[in-house]
Amino acid sequence: MEKIGILWDLDGTLLDTLEGLKNAVNAALASLGYPERSLAEVRSFVGNGAGVLMTRAVPENGDAEKALAAFQTYYQAHCREKTAPYPGIPEALREIGKKYPMAIVSNKPDGAVKTLCADYFPGIFARGESADCPRKPAPNMVYQAMAAIGCEKCIYVGDSEVDVLTAKNAQAPCLSVLWGFRDRAEIQAAGGRYFCAEPAKLLNIIERIAQETYGQ
Repeated sequence: MEKIGILWDLDGTLLDTLEGLKNAVNAALASLGYPERSLAEVRSFVGNGAGVLMTRAVPENGDAEKALAAFQTYYQAHCREKTAPYPGIPEALREIGKKYPMAIVSNKPDGAVKTLCADYFPGIFARGESADCPRKPAPNMVYQAMAAIGCEKCIYVGDSEVDVLTAKNAQAPCLSVLWGFRDRAEIQAAGGRYFCAEPAKLLNIIERIAQETYGQ
């Protein structure tokens, strides 16, 4: 029987990082004399990596490359601030990890991903965006994580339309959580099929998806 792995998105799925991301975005913008962005604006900008985040955040004709560099410097030093697992996530991961190998894949810069996951999810393989691997929704990161944890199939868990598309590109089912950065309507519009409203229900839904998709 082929082993099924559970692959997790990070921001909006396992960790509530939105306030910290907003602070980092605004610190970068302020360093260049640009106006700040609201929490709602930053929520709508995230999901496709730091480069896209800062391109969306700078004003028209702003210097997105300088803003990205400032963001990365600030966030690497402050990524632990205003950041914590969603309530119930640590307990859910402990239960799920008893049955399935797990990995975390994120469009956040790889250094910040490894820093945060070492703090909050030690022992779980984690990787973020880097020059040698295209960011999601390309499936490369998913395939690398699957190889690292020794699984041939996976269920992908995320909170956004990017995650739905990532899973589709990796030919895997996607479980979309509803406590993250996108609402159900946005996820459904992208093709989302499976949903979870609270972490305590994750294991049961994952087992149902495994049975429906892989017969195990």
